[in-house]
Amino acid sequence: DGKMYDAYVIYPRSHTSEASFVEYFVYEIMPDILENKCGYKLCIYGRDIYPGEDTASAIEKRIQKSRRLIILLTHQLTNCKEPAYDQHIALYNALIQNDTKVILLEMETIGTYEKLQESLRFIIKRQGTIKWKEQHTVHPQSSNSRFWKQVRYHMPLTLKSS
Repeated sequence: DGKMYDAYVIYPRSHTSEASFVEYFVYEIMPDILENKCGYKLCIYGRDIYPGEDTASAIEKRIQKSRRLIILLTHQLTNCKEPAYDQHIALYNALIQNDTKVILLEMETIGTYEKLQESLRFIIKRQGTIKWKEQHTVHPQSSNSRFWKQVRYHMPLTLKSS
C-alpha cells in the first residue's frame, strides 16, 4: 500500500513534569510493546523526524505514509489553545480525506470532552477511546494486557516475515 509506518504517534510535547510520563510512554513503552513485541513500525516525532528536515513537510509526509494515527489524549492536550501542527494535519487527513484511521488513547481521565477541539470530539463520539489504566496493574509493559490488546485490535494486521 506504499505506507512506511503502521502508525504516526501524536502526543502533547512540553517540558512539564506530567509530560515526562507521556514522553516516557511514547519513547519507551510504546516502542517496546508495539515495535519490539508486536512487530509494528511507529513514526514518533522527535525520533523519526530528523534535524535539518523541514518539520512541516516531514510531518505531512510521515502522516501520509502511516496506516493509522495514534493520538494520546491528556489534560495538557485538552487545555491547549492551539493544537500542534501534526494534530491539525492528521485530523484533516482522517476526517476530510478519510484515508487514515485514528486510535485515541486516553492517558488520564479526561472526564468531559468539551474542551477538546470539535474534530476530536467527533471521533470520540464515533468510536470512543482506549483508556490507559495500567498504573493499577502489576505489569504495564505486558503486551497481553487489556489495553494493549485493544490497541492491537485497531492497528493494521502485521505482515510477519517467515
